[in-house]
This record gives sequence, structure tokens and C-alpha cells, in this order.
Amino acid sequence: MTIRFSVEGEFIQLDQLLKAVGLCGSGGEAKQRVADGDVFVDGDIENRKRAKLRPGQRVDFAGETIELIAADVVAAV
Repeated sequence: MTIRFSVEGEFIQLDQLLKAVGLCGSGGEAKQRVADGDVFVDGDIENRKRAKLRPGQRVDFAGETIELIAADVVAAV
């Protein structure tokens, strides 16, 4: 399944994103899953818990894909 997530501002941190979309129950769980190498950003394993993600990037985790889009794109649709 693909989740489209609207980024408010310039970026969102990876651990915050995983919690915001409900794929992790807490920030601590999100950080651990990133540290374990379970999260991919644009096809590559991402080990930085606070990686700054911007619109246009894709995150794959736990069988889900998250597409990041700019908040102003959502408003225009």
C-alpha cells in the first residue's frame, strides 16, 4: 500500500514520519527500527534516525511505501 504524506515546511525527520503515519507506535520504536536497518529511503537503507526527508522522496518500511509530497501540492489538488 502507498501512503501519501504531506510535508509541512521544508522537511520532516525520518523517525517523526514513521510515528506520524502510524507505522511505529512511538518515537523510540521508530528510532530502533531505523537503527536495525529496516527502513529504506529512495531504495537505500537509511540508518540516520533524524534524516531530513523532503517532498519527492520515498520511504519503504514494513511492506508500506510512503511518498512525500509538498503541502502546497495537496492544497492545489
